[in-house]
Formats: sequence, structure tokens, C-alpha cells
Amino acid sequence: MRFSRLLLPTLVLLAACSPQDGSKAQTTTHLGGPVPGLAEPNRAPPTDFATMKMSFSPIVKRAAPAVVNVFSQRVVRTQADPFWSFFGGGMGVPQNRVEGSLGSGVIVRADGLIVTNNHVVEGGTELNVVLADRREFAAKVILSDARADLAVLKIDTKGERLPVLPIADKDSVQVGDLVLAIGDPFGVGQTVTNGIVSALARTDVGANDFSYFIQTDAAINPGNSGGPLVDMDGNLIGLNTLIYSRTGSSAGIGFAIPAAMVRRVVETAVGGGHAVNRPWLGAKTQTVTSDTAKSLGLDRAGGAMVTAVYPGGPAARAGLGEGDVIVGADGQPVTDEGVLNYRVATHKPGETIPLQIRKGGGVRTVEVRLEAPSATPARDERILSGREPLAGATVVNLSPAVADEYGLDPLLTGVLIVKAGQGFAAQAGFQAGDIVRAVNGTPVHSASGLAAALQSGQGWRVTIERQGRQITASFGL
Repeated sequence: MRFSRLLLPTLVLLAACSPQDGSKAQTTTHLGGPVPGLAEPNRAPPTDFATMKMSFSPIVKRAAPAVVNVFSQRVVRTQADPFWSFFGGGMGVPQNRVEGSLGSGVIVRADGLIVTNNHVVEGGTELNVVLADRREFAAKVILSDARADLAVLKIDTKGERLPVLPIADKDSVQVGDLVLAIGDPFGVGQTVTNGIVSALARTDVGANDFSYFIQTDAAINPGNSGGPLVDMDGNLIGLNTLIYSRTGSSAGIGFAIPAAMVRRVVETAVGGGHAVNRPWLGAKTQTVTSDTAKSLGLDRAGGAMVTAVYPGGPAARAGLGEGDVIVGADGQPVTDEGVLNYRVATHKPGETIPLQIRKGGGVRTVEVRLEAPSATPARDERILSGREPLAGATVVNLSPAVADEYGLDPLLTGVLIVKAGQGFAAQAGFQAGDIVRAVNGTPVHSASGLAAALQSGQGWRVTIERQGRQITASFGL
């Protein structure tokens, strides 16, 4: 998890764990068509005292019954304390401890489909959902998407139709809009707070792979994770996920995953998918900084510059080239690379996304037909074995699909270590994410080629790439 440029506040994911002792522990946590009868948004400020006395109650009455509590339990094995082991005390024996996390969720389909944050349920062996009317149901995860920090749960309602909170179907949120946050902060019970949309398109938060958040000053605290951010139409416009805080409590800076990403994950689950199949642009980009803007002769920073294009990919077929600056996507401005990645990620493979491109001094619109990342070369996953420095490691051939799966540059090639295992590879310091570049000075291009290279000779010089740096290590029998 990256930390923001702010030094003093702490980025708090609002789902934490705590021991369970049989009582209901107080735990901390991180932080989906129009509703009949509600008018179009009114963005005019109040004009008189009677208007100021208007209440959010009608919206709450529609939205709150669809907000649930999510309880997750997991077993954690504690480490032995060597001090107690030295004296033969029982405290030195590793023990299992049950930890729990508390979060919120939203019913998005009447048959019991619920969306929440992935961090609320990740690693949980027992999940329970408590409805607004206090009925409790066992739940199961049918889709988890760690990259977007979203998860979809299902409860068995025995045919009963539950109240639903609709997911906003259009991207019309504006800074200054009134919003409500609903959840279970600190486990005190369902709570409603109100505020405004403080900012949009926050991409430097760094809480997931598609860091693009709605910022709000509505009070959000531990336990609100996975709860809805609701607009004045009674629609879910975001899923509350994290806060900036010095104390772990609300400081008026909260962040919500936008409805478009929530809708994409929920639609995948409804369609029977167990993983979100996201498209790719087929290009590598970087944010246009002020220095980059000067070098390109632009009057201001902003946008995402194409630095490389995958041959035959979607961007190449649409005519994009190195040096092009993407300044808009889906009719919305692209201020940096994070915004572009988010806009692409909310589409499905096969869909078309309009991009506004600054090229040769002018701006034009290009239609790019997105597709799933290429799976060429074949994955060829294998566990290396024998008397060699990488014994025990699991390796695969890098392709755009594999790179996307592991959050790497899609244009990387080579052999990726996906697991160091328990053998000599782990002892030698190899890590998941390392890319093997050469053995004894000979470049390595495939998993099969790596296996063959390691079988020859009595000593090895292995060159890897780790986080952009090349490292060479020597091993002998």
C-alpha cells in the first residue's frame, strides 16, 4: 500500500482485526436506476428558513433498509515468544487466535446479493450478515476483487425479496453535492451522517490498483467500510473505503470507490463470473508533469502520455503512438495516468472507449475497441526442482495477461517468479515478482529456457530484475 504525499495524517483502511473472546468485540474496519418518487437533483442552495428545515429522512427511509453489517472471523496463528520458550513456559508455544473484523455492506439485488469491501472479508473463514431489521444470515463470497478492494457476497433469503439500494447508472456526481454515508461505525449500530462531495478523481491515495476515489467530508469511521455513499436521489454513488486520520477516527477526509467500478464488479458476479475480466488499452502511459509539459511544448501539466504501444494491441489499431497525450476518456477529463486506468477498467472487453488525444498541436477523438490482455506467450507455469539456485520457485512466462494479473507493466517480457516456495530459492533471497533476465550471461526468454539453463553447469550467475533494478548473484554447488 502506498502512502500519500501528506506526511502527518495516516491513511486508514477501515477494517481491522481484533481478538474474539465470546462477547461482541468492538473492532475496527476500513472504509449500486433512480428511486421512484424522488425528483431530479436540485443543486440550488437553500433560500429561506423553511427550506433549511427540510429533512433527509425520506432518503434515509429508502436507503437504510438495504444497508447491512458484515462480520468476518479468521483464525490467526500467533508467533512463539522465544523469551518464554527459554524458560520452558507455555507462552512460548504458538497458539491459534480468532480475530474478527466488522464492516458494512449494501444489498444490490433483492435475492440477497451484497457488495462490500474486499478487505472486510479477506481471509475470513466465517462470514455473517446482519440486516437492518437485526436478522442474521450466514454469507459466502462469490466474487472477490482485491485489485479494486471490492467483494460480492450472497445470503440465502429462502425466496424472500429484500430491499435494494440502486447503483447510480450515470456519472453525474459533482463537487459540492450533498451526500449521506450509512454504516456501522465502531459497532454502535446503523448510523447516518451527511456531508458534501469534497473532491472527485482522487488518484494519489494508493489504496488499490485503480486508485480513483470520491472524497467526502461526511463522517466515516472504522466500521463504515463497505457502506454506501448515497446521493439525494437515493442512489449508491460510492462505497466508503478509507479515511485520512491522525487518530483513526474521522477527520472529515473520507474516500469512496465510485459507483461505476462497483457496478462493473457486481455485473460480473450477477453474470456468474468469479473474477473480473478487465480490458487493457495496449499502451504504456505516464502522467504529464509540469516538466514533461514544458518538454512537449504544452501550456500546462495534465493528461497521460503514451510512452510505448503494444504491437497489434487496441491502441496500435486505433492509431495511437508514442508521444500522444490522452487528455480525455468517456467524455471526462484525464488529469493523470490513474484517471485513464480507472476509465478503462470500468469497461468490458469488446466495448469501445472514446479517447481525446492531443497529437501534433491539435486534439481529436479516437475510438478504441478494448480487449482482454493478450495471453501470448502461453503461461507455461512450472515449479523448478533439482540442485539449482531457483529450486522450489514457481515461474511463468510473462505476457500482457500475466502482467495485468500481477499489476506489472503490460509490456514486460521474460520469466516471472510468482512464488518463491519453500526450497532453496526462498533461502537464497528470491522473491515473488522477480523477473529472471539471464543465467550465466545468457538471456532467458521463457520458463522452459530457464529450466534448461539451470540444469547445465556446476555454478550459476543469475540476473534478475526487481522493481526496475537489475541484480546479479552467483551460486555454486
